[in-house]
Amino acid sequence: MGTPRASWVSDPDTPALLRLSDSLLAHYKKSTRPVRDWRTTTTVAIDVMVYAILSVDEKNQVLTTYIWYRQHWTDEFLRWDPACFDNITQISLPAESIWVPDILINEFVDVGKSPDVPYVYVRHHGEVQNLKPIQVVTACSLDIYNFPFDVQNCSLTFTSWLHNTARECAATGHGHGHGHPAAPSPPLPVRDINLSLWRTPELVKFDRSIFMNQGEWELLYVLSHFQEFSVKSSDSYAEMKFYVVIRRRPLFYTVSLLLPSIFLMVMDIVGFYLPPNSGERVSFKITLLLGYSVFLIIVSDTLPATAVGTPLIGIYFVVCMALLVISLTETILIVRLIHNQDLQPHVPSWVKRLLLERAAVLLCIRDRKKLSQSRAQSSDISRHVENNDSTAKLNHYGCEDPREREVAGGTRPAPAFGSLAEGSPLMPSILHEISTIRQFLEKRDEFRDVAREWLQVGYVLDVLLFRAYLLAVLAYTITLGALWSVWQYA
Repeated sequence: MGTPRASWVSDPDTPALLRLSDSLLAHYKKSTRPVRDWRTTTTVAIDVMVYAILSVDEKNQVLTTYIWYRQHWTDEFLRWDPACFDNITQISLPAESIWVPDILINEFVDVGKSPDVPYVYVRHHGEVQNLKPIQVVTACSLDIYNFPFDVQNCSLTFTSWLHNTARECAATGHGHGHGHPAAPSPPLPVRDINLSLWRTPELVKFDRSIFMNQGEWELLYVLSHFQEFSVKSSDSYAEMKFYVVIRRRPLFYTVSLLLPSIFLMVMDIVGFYLPPNSGERVSFKITLLLGYSVFLIIVSDTLPATAVGTPLIGIYFVVCMALLVISLTETILIVRLIHNQDLQPHVPSWVKRLLLERAAVLLCIRDRKKLSQSRAQSSDISRHVENNDSTAKLNHYGCEDPREREVAGGTRPAPAFGSLAEGSPLMPSILHEISTIRQFLEKRDEFRDVAREWLQVGYVLDVLLFRAYLLAVLAYTITLGALWSVWQYA
């Protein structure tokens, strides 16, 4: 009598799927590679489709992706004639009941939350298809220098952890005569598992049919490459590399990081148009510096942090802070130069020649020399009017102007009141007071001339430093803009 399983398989009333499943798994040994000749290589075809980029951890250098992984191989013990089983050409079998290749990803650093797919598809000619989604947490060398216009290239390396692809096996030779030993044959390479692509590299490269294209990262392409590596001199292993190339969408970071910084720098440049002799410019620039410091504190959590390098945008923020400090320092020096004129000597001649003449012409500033001459003429006119008023007051009291006496050659007779006033004790004190007032006015005019000169020097120096600062900011901005544009459209 046959066994119950044998009678079930041979019973025509039993459903075809049950009969086929029992027929395939009745004497199946999943612990052995499914080949009838052990020298036959089992070729595993691999395919990867990227579904989503879940996270990119720059600090820990970890990439988390969700992929659809497909592989198929030929199992010589899982073949049947469809005519004997109601024309069934494929069947799903439990994956734990058959032999499955030990294909792993070398870059695995953590077990992802992948759904369990317990079945595989088997076709009547022995082809086994294993399709399953995998959440892959892999190590990746992330380069954040170009943040937020960075492009990352992370690899997924599929290889058999145990089965090698080529090992030498000594073949047994047969004797050529009675009693003669067999001649040794050269070792033959034997492959246990070999890897190949399920689809062509072109189809794999530009396949974005299932990719969720709404996140921070954009999938550019997926490159594939097959290679063999040796662990020992006699063993080599096959590996299939998939290079997942992704690019960050920079719009969010441009709006939240770059634009506020650019606006603050523009306001700092506009602040140079405030009068340099007013204290409002200093307070305005100090406020900008404090605002930029608060801005850096806010965005510090947004910038990626690694121990390897600093992104270029971080260097950009530091340089912008340095430019604001330089701008504030320049403003303080100009205000210090303008508001401490009474304690300063005359402007040195080399400073006049360098700033008021050459720099003024170079910077297309109006001629300061003519302006100073006109102001000097106006001051001379005011002094002449004051002298005339003083002389008139003296003549009103009968006092003669000494200059008129000199012009007259000393022959003009003095008025009687003047002769009487010569013996007055108040006359020397009045003349002394008038001389003191005259000296004071002359000293005041001299201080005004010195202050006017230093004011002109401060104005020209302020325009010179402002234009140098503006050129530095423009050159820095154009350089960074060109670099980021190249990285964005590379």
